[in-house]
Amino acid sequence: MSCNEGLRLQAYFDGELDAGGVLEAERHLQNCADCATLLADLEATRKLIRRDAPYHRVDADLRKEIMSSLVPDSGSGAARRSFFGLPGRFLSGAASGAGATALAALAIVFLAVPRADPLAGDLMNAHLRSLMSDHLIDVVSSDRHTVKPWFAGHTDVSPPANDFAKQGYQLIGGRADYVDGHRAAVVVYRHGAHIINVFAWAADAAKLPADVTRQGYHIACWRGADLAYCAVSDTAPDELAALVRLLKQQ
Repeated sequence: MSCNEGLRLQAYFDGELDAGGVLEAERHLQNCADCATLLADLEATRKLIRRDAPYHRVDADLRKEIMSSLVPDSGSGAARRSFFGLPGRFLSGAASGAGATALAALAIVFLAVPRADPLAGDLMNAHLRSLMSDHLIDVVSSDRHTVKPWFAGHTDVSPPANDFAKQGYQLIGGRADYVDGHRAAVVVYRHGAHIINVFAWAADAAKLPADVTRQGYHIACWRGADLAYCAVSDTAPDELAALVRLLKQQ
């Protein structure tokens, strides 16, 4: 790769840039074929890892044994259980000062706490990026006959883009975005003071995240025909669900 922006692009891919850095990276991507190729390779690699990498969850009995090993017995003079061969007195001493931090980290590793759904993380990041200045909408229109055809030349799919202003969900435009390695189409709605991004991309075998709430933002996903959809917003969950019902009925 000949472009000197490769390291910054990788920071962009990992979500490590501030708002200004994100905007600069995205402007650069529009004019640099090398970086666009690198981004596509990174997204494809991440998708393969998520799909094919093995994941092993600790069984319930071992989890219980580890947890009980970390808690001192309440009985007076009772011998504390060992933790992978470490005597209870070691745990007791380590529970103070820096040892407590080390034990907490060790517990997390062995308990194999499941990581948050990476696709949900992608959707959240894309939604938050869109709320930055000049990044929400690429084509500004409340006319579905304008928004839907625009997707055909800018994204991999062209989902319906109906206006539901009478029901309180006004179509305000659309944009192209990247989600889970897909060049997704995003239909943008305004509901009162809230923005709702509806992401759509070609459906594959990957599992969609369950309806989830993160930091006050709600994600609702479903499949329709050959497309996968996910709606993201900080509006109330029942209000987001109402738009999802309208979209499913279109």
